[in-house]
Amino acid sequence: MTETKLMKGNEAMAEAAILAGCDAYFGYPITPQSEVLEYLAREMPKHNRIVMQAESEVASINMVYGAAGAGFRAMTSSSSPGISLMQEGISYIAGAELPCLIVNVNRAGPGLGTIQPGQGDYFQSVKGGGHGDYKMIVLAPASVQEMADFVYLGFDLADKYRNPVLMLSDGAIGQMMEKVQFKPYTRPAVDKSWATTGKPKTRNRNYITSLFIQPERMEQHNLKLEEKFKKIRENEVRFEEINTADAEYLFVAYGLSARICQKAMDIAREKGIKIGLLRPITLYPYPYKRLEELTAQVKMMLSVELNSGQMVEDVRLAVNGKVPVEFYGRMGGMMPTPEEIVHHLETLIQYHHAN
Repeated sequence: MTETKLMKGNEAMAEAAILAGCDAYFGYPITPQSEVLEYLAREMPKHNRIVMQAESEVASINMVYGAAGAGFRAMTSSSSPGISLMQEGISYIAGAELPCLIVNVNRAGPGLGTIQPGQGDYFQSVKGGGHGDYKMIVLAPASVQEMADFVYLGFDLADKYRNPVLMLSDGAIGQMMEKVQFKPYTRPAVDKSWATTGKPKTRNRNYITSLFIQPERMEQHNLKLEEKFKKIRENEVRFEEINTADAEYLFVAYGLSARICQKAMDIAREKGIKIGLLRPITLYPYPYKRLEELTAQVKMMLSVELNSGQMVEDVRLAVNGKVPVEFYGRMGGMMPTPEEIVHHLETLIQYHHAN
């Protein structure tokens, strides 16, 4: 029987990590995700798992690097400024082709910002916030249930592609309480013969590195990574569509913004505006193809975000000028109301009709 609990998003994510077989968690407390470290520090030792509060986010991501290199299911979590400090280590992990799960409970910035929710880390997450040519698989939960479910998915995708996976949540989803079910989970069998677990006589030494001094070797490694990213783009695009069958207009939003847009969509439809919602679940790989297909039926798309306009650039890339793409955003931890969004939508519709 599947158990239902009332939990915070951060705590649900932490419990799911235990159930997913996370062997080691390294982190540093920062609001609004400190409950993750607190929960795991209390619960992980009961399962003989490793939890360590590192001296900094720089230390914690490098501890993840070491644990992942030894074949452990390793994880860290932080919030925006802390994730910024991890960027060098994330690039090393991606370059060394190591699986791990990284969680960003996004808060508003830039700078120290506020502890309120934001979506200003989109570019950092999907465009490669660190140095060099690399990509992470990026999952965007919109509920406490998905905070738990995406832990399983994240670890599985990390192992499948030997690549870091980032869950991009936010301060509201991390702190809100909702019902969550922890479904039965079976960890897939994965070949980790590459791991640095000590050299038996039956095989050669394993080396894990992102250092290739000779440019010819570095280029070959980059081409290998690009081939992997191509497979990810072909096989792992995930999104949700609501009321798109008859839609004449389209909201595009992820995470918390998508939840607000669902209510805005209901209000707009009561007013006779046929609008649907496309919610990207994977921010990388992004659902470019589906958005391009929807240009054949909709008159306009509106990207709604908690930032000054970031994902809207990917919407415009997908649409390629076939229909207008507009933007509405709030910043600094402020969240738009559904009524605000509908008012902006009506204003845009009137403008485009007039022009």
